[in-house]
Amino acid sequence: MEYEAIIGMEVHVQLKTASKIYCGCSTAFGAEPNTQTCPVCLGLPGALPVLNRKAVELGLKAAVTLVCDEIVERAAFARKNYFYPDLPKGYQITQFGAPLARHGRIEIEVEGQQKEIGIRHLLIEEDAGKLIHSEGESDVSFVDFNRCGVPLLEIVSEPDLRTPAEAHAYLAALKEVIEYAGISDADMEKGQMRCEPNISVRPRGYKEFGTRTELKNLNSFRNVERAIAFEIERHIGILERGEKVEQATMLWDERAQRASPMRVKEEAHDYRYFPEPDLTAVTLGRDLAAQIRAELPELPRAKRARFVSGYGIAPEQAAVCASSPAVADYFEAVAKACGDGNEAAKWIVGVVASAVNEGKWDVNAPSVAAEKLAALIRLVADGAVSGIAARENVFPAMLERPGLEPEEAVDELGLRQMSDEARLEAVVDRVIAANPGEVVRYRRGEEKLLGYFVGQVMEETKGRANPKIVNQLLRRKLASG
Repeated sequence: MEYEAIIGMEVHVQLKTASKIYCGCSTAFGAEPNTQTCPVCLGLPGALPVLNRKAVELGLKAAVTLVCDEIVERAAFARKNYFYPDLPKGYQITQFGAPLARHGRIEIEVEGQQKEIGIRHLLIEEDAGKLIHSEGESDVSFVDFNRCGVPLLEIVSEPDLRTPAEAHAYLAALKEVIEYAGISDADMEKGQMRCEPNISVRPRGYKEFGTRTELKNLNSFRNVERAIAFEIERHIGILERGEKVEQATMLWDERAQRASPMRVKEEAHDYRYFPEPDLTAVTLGRDLAAQIRAELPELPRAKRARFVSGYGIAPEQAAVCASSPAVADYFEAVAKACGDGNEAAKWIVGVVASAVNEGKWDVNAPSVAAEKLAALIRLVADGAVSGIAARENVFPAMLERPGLEPEEAVDELGLRQMSDEARLEAVVDRVIAANPGEVVRYRRGEEKLLGYFVGQVMEETKGRANPKIVNQLLRRKLASG
């Protein structure tokens, strides 16, 4: 029997505020444990919350960015009651019944195919703390409450996803628009974006959904794909044996590459929701949503289209060059400074992307200024240095020494290209004279030997010969015989 997976995604992103949602404690990442706390976020008796206006505005910005058809006029808050060691109050202040917004949408692309994924709702809530489990023989866990009260936006999709690849594409698209709109930095390594897929499986053609499970502890898009694929196969195996899938929360083990049950999945009534008595509902004027809509920056889809039409680059290049606001700004700065969008895109997609992947480049603080990369691109265009030498020697030197100018690097490394035609002609003549057999074969039609002659010239000049001039000289002299 053929089966079909039904995947919905619950994503939490940390809203980009300087202080927490109900108190003035900092949201900065990396502070010493339990140093960014106060009676409010620790839930001490008598402490009262005060709503952070910026968190509400960023939630509204997300609703507008994700094209939500329904935005509430009054945002009310509720208590979600459950016990966990990193939740000091014993409840979480969230929204229930009337989330901030409903019925949004986002487009994804998988294998060249476009698909629209529905957004069920957006809501604002506070984060819990963080448990740090000790390693070794002692079975001890520590609690860091710095994250308690950090404002979160919960984004719940419709169950429109069908494959692990679609889930990956959805998360990537969501991260991209959230970053572009300035809603969150969405850094998964810092816990600023966390996702919990819900998976069920049904026989292909059936309308009813199967029993779902939820995956926890996913800290990268790659792990999301792997965990969903594992859970789909697990569900299918259970159904093939004639057994029933149990609704549960599954914990993903990255080392073992498998999921195991964490707890039976709770339903809404298990949390005993009730209205938050210490916070009044907030009235959201339509003018505020309209103002936010008017102030939205250029979003990724529009930017990619402009890069293709304005700079003449390929859609695949545009996808990389517009992958984040910082990368897009850097690409445009390089393109304008060197006057060649195509060459700028090739460098961003090639050597810059490689440096990022190798951990040698922070996209938010480029190791090589845009003006310096543009100057290097111009040196290649002017024939001062070969493209290969620029990529393999000059650029790495500039990475290691951010203050180094391209001209200085070229000269220090002895890579300034030979473009003097008279000098190159003498080298070409020597190479032709030293290879009479290859000359005869070339003139009999083995034109691929041209590459051999070019290589010999490059070897004699230690890679400094201008390849364009060398090719011209070789073709003329080999043909004239």
